Amino acid sequence: MKRLAQLTAFSLTAVLVLSACGSKDEKPAADSETGTGKPGKEKLSLNWLVMITNNNAQLPSDKSKDFVLKAIEDKFNVTLKLDFMPAGTDYQSKLNTRVAGGDIPDIFQIDGTNSNKFILDKVPLDMTKWATPEKMPNYFKYWINDTEMKRYQVQGVFMRAPIPFLRDQYATHYVRKDWIDALNKKDPNLKLKVPTNYDEYLAVAKAFTFNDPDGNGKNDTYAITAAANGNAIPRDFPEWIKNNLAPGFMMENGYFIDTGSDIRLSSVLTDIKAMINLKVVDPDWFLNKPGQQFDKVQQGKAGMFFATARDAAFENTPNSIQKKTKDVTGKPAEFVPFNIAPNNPIGYEALPGNAWMISSKTTDAKIERSLEILDWLGGEEGFLLTHYGQAGVHYKKEGTKIVIDPAAFKKDITDNGSFLDIWGSAFSSPTMLPDRLGLQYVNPIETDRDRQIASQVKAYKYTLLGTNLAPIVGMDLSAFRKQLYLYQNKIVFEEKDASNWPKYRAELMDKYQGKGLFEGYASQVGAALKQDLKFKSEN
Repeated sequence: MKRLAQLTAFSLTAVLVLSACGSKDEKPAADSETGTGKPGKEKLSLNWLVMITNNNAQLPSDKSKDFVLKAIEDKFNVTLKLDFMPAGTDYQSKLNTRVAGGDIPDIFQIDGTNSNKFILDKVPLDMTKWATPEKMPNYFKYWINDTEMKRYQVQGVFMRAPIPFLRDQYATHYVRKDWIDALNKKDPNLKLKVPTNYDEYLAVAKAFTFNDPDGNGKNDTYAITAAANGNAIPRDFPEWIKNNLAPGFMMENGYFIDTGSDIRLSSVLTDIKAMINLKVVDPDWFLNKPGQQFDKVQQGKAGMFFATARDAAFENTPNSIQKKTKDVTGKPAEFVPFNIAPNNPIGYEALPGNAWMISSKTTDAKIERSLEILDWLGGEEGFLLTHYGQAGVHYKKEGTKIVIDPAAFKKDITDNGSFLDIWGSAFSSPTMLPDRLGLQYVNPIETDRDRQIASQVKAYKYTLLGTNLAPIVGMDLSAFRKQLYLYQNKIVFEEKDASNWPKYRAELMDKYQGKGLFEGYASQVGAALKQDLKFKSEN
């Protein structure tokens, strides 16, 4: 399961998350009594498709060990087939294939861009009479407010709703401090530090690559790894925050900025090219799929990485990259966070991200029953079962504290395919904490050091976006992004420098509609924040 610890975390996406414009909810009262499985209900067969973040998670092959499935099927008188895949292009391909074949899951999850395409094609059902506070009281009480829901809608219809999303963020870069210490001991003249600026980062990067930081006598380590999935230049690289372009979007001096296509992108690409030419970057970074960059770290092949999980460098939690590195290599390892530009935002404040949708092909009875289950998952009973296991077995409740039993959790859940990472994704994130339910998560294996890291990273600077961005009618963002990524990659891999970027950007703004797209986004954000925002398409 992606957490005893990861339940302690945050995962992006580069995904938008928390609207600072939403009002704070009051401390919640007890759950609403929904989904109690009234006697005499017809037994229904349901099929859901959900995205997961733990690529290795599996449901138990022995269904008797899946206490979540048993609870749902018994409580709601259903047979539930829960299909799941890691989020990404493969997931979307599978969903597209099912839609094309008329086999649309009763409930399915989808990212923001593709949800808009589905809405245009009328794949999902209108949710106006379904996703309501009356039918889903827990969802609307604990996880979403009216402002967020309103700003999440696109195309002037209500056909998507946000999955409960992480509001605290823990995005940061990490560095192997034990390698820094070992190199300084071997050669005190290096005077390496946990980086606080770009020059210190470069010094560490070179030493990690060329000075044998693990002491094995081999030239087999790299400074940093990343995961581009063969597509866009990822935000894993510190060069984004160095050049104050880490958030996907931002506002600056009255202008809306799309950082991936900003004129200053040339500086980011120039810096990344220089790092690649120094041969300090994992050579597989561009083809690495999400998660494979962490494999490199855990194998002791790279000493720096970017992560969003709260527990990425915790000492003992099962999905900690630090712990896995020690387990895989059989040697000590210590990672600490670093930020080379703390005055620059590392992202934007969280907004609703991925959506859940209802199939336009399903029946009213299946919708009704599915919503009962979803709302139960959003209440105390369902949330605790899908995130922490069985009360009295895997955790105990002491007042408002949920205290985990690490040994029982590992035996029944982590060592059983981490299957709660799948159920925890069915209507939230497996790393979601229960604070919005008025509960406090307590993991006895977390150390004071762990909590200090989480507190440090949580305090990083984020910029305000304030609203989800709706597609601009008549504009093709996907075509714009596809061409943008082609130009980014051409500069990084084929051209001697980034001098052609202004020319490419002009073409993107004109031929690929960037000007119209981002003027539209500037108008949306300006309306939400009550500001007069402009977009500058000229170089």
